[in-house]
Amino acid sequence: MKITVIGAGHVGATAAYRIAEKQLAKHVVLLDILEGIPQGKALDMFEAGPVCLFDTKIRGTNDYRDTADSDIVVITAGLARKPGMSREDLLMKNAGIVRDVTDQVMRHSNNPIIIMVSNPLDIMTHVGHVRSKLPSSRVIGMAGVLDTARFRTFIADELDVSVQDVNAFVLGGHGDSMVPVVKYTNVAGIPITELMSAETIASLVDRTRKGGAEIVNYLKEGSAYYAPAASAVEMIDAIVNDRKRILPCSALLDGQYGIDKVYIGVPVKLGKNGIESILEIDLDKKELEGLRKSASIVKENCDNLASLLS
Repeated sequence: MKITVIGAGHVGATAAYRIAEKQLAKHVVLLDILEGIPQGKALDMFEAGPVCLFDTKIRGTNDYRDTADSDIVVITAGLARKPGMSREDLLMKNAGIVRDVTDQVMRHSNNPIIIMVSNPLDIMTHVGHVRSKLPSSRVIGMAGVLDTARFRTFIADELDVSVQDVNAFVLGGHGDSMVPVVKYTNVAGIPITELMSAETIASLVDRTRKGGAEIVNYLKEGSAYYAPAASAVEMIDAIVNDRKRILPCSALLDGQYGIDKVYIGVPVKLGKNGIESILEIDLDKKELEGLRKSASIVKENCDNLASLLS
């Protein structure tokens, strides 16, 4: 197994290290356009192997030829959000970056699985799919795993319980239009509606929607990276070990939920070939409207990129 991570910033470097530490690949390649940065970070990670007890080979590079024959490619390249900047503000600049990165990846790897982390997430996953010409099952966006992790964190903290006992789904676009699905959220099987008030749930939903911005506002420069990297690696683990995990990911819908030809966050089954199936769960009227509204925003932005991707 060979896994390449494009972008040696905080998200990419953290993801590469977690992949190595969990020994999900024999070879990890960390690529960036900045000379010395991926090489230095990769060597530092490699030297942690004897301490952390992993034998994964980690290589830093500026040359896409070193990514040849990758089984999985994680794309984190792009500009990070700054305070006051929405994910949509990043649209045109990051679309150009992801377009060029995907083109380079496909020149050297025939049939990789691409996991998109760059923002705006759902739209960049669309860019990766269009440019790679891979089956949609092999181009997947990391969104719902992160959003759900945030929702679970806030619930566990509010109730003072283990996050391991909190189960949830956050669907929709990775942004302000995301849809935390309350009726499928529980603590050890107990619906959260029995454990907290509607007002508290609403406040946690709102905080989840603004979770990324909350971190950006604290950091001033840069954005979240530990949780996004961990979320991408959870997806990689499901693929590498063919775990058949049910995870919320950005997937290309083909009529499910009344949505067609749009990447949006929904529950999927992840295995060795990427997305094995898309689960169409029962949503109430408000949640379904929210999901469709989120999809319409993604589609509008994708349509605006048509000339860039042609």
